[in-house]
Amino acid sequence: MNPTPPLASRPASVAASPLTAWSLRTWPPLWCQADQANRVPLKHLGTHIVSANEAEGLVSGQTLWGNAADVGPAGPAGVAWDWIVVSDGVVAMADPMSLVTNVRLLDDGGEVLTAWQSARYLNEMVHALPWQHEVELALRAEPN
Repeated sequence: MNPTPPLASRPASVAASPLTAWSLRTWPPLWCQADQANRVPLKHLGTHIVSANEAEGLVSGQTLWGNAADVGPAGPAGVAWDWIVVSDGVVAMADPMSLVTNVRLLDDGGEVLTAWQSARYLNEMVHALPWQHEVELALRAEPN
């Protein structure tokens, strides 16, 4: 009988990783031209709610978008970020410079963009997603 090896000794793979924002760090990099980043197909994979200070009504969380189930020849893509409730019915990215992703962007010459240079394109990806709607659905489903 061959016991299953512990997770730490298995090769990193999307299937072995739980779908959390930080698990994206274990996904292989997906190289993409910066001007094509909006064409990476992403769907909602989950939203996690954290009430930082219920007494003051501060609610925040993380949302995760990707295409892990639709892995194609280019590989899986994922992006996650923190969000915060600004007021009733209004959610915003907590820090647009702090996205977790395995998407690595290249300029027209094939050079890798820095995190600072990539932020513009990654934020355009986020802006194109219906993520606020998904967060609102999660907030409504959360028991009081």
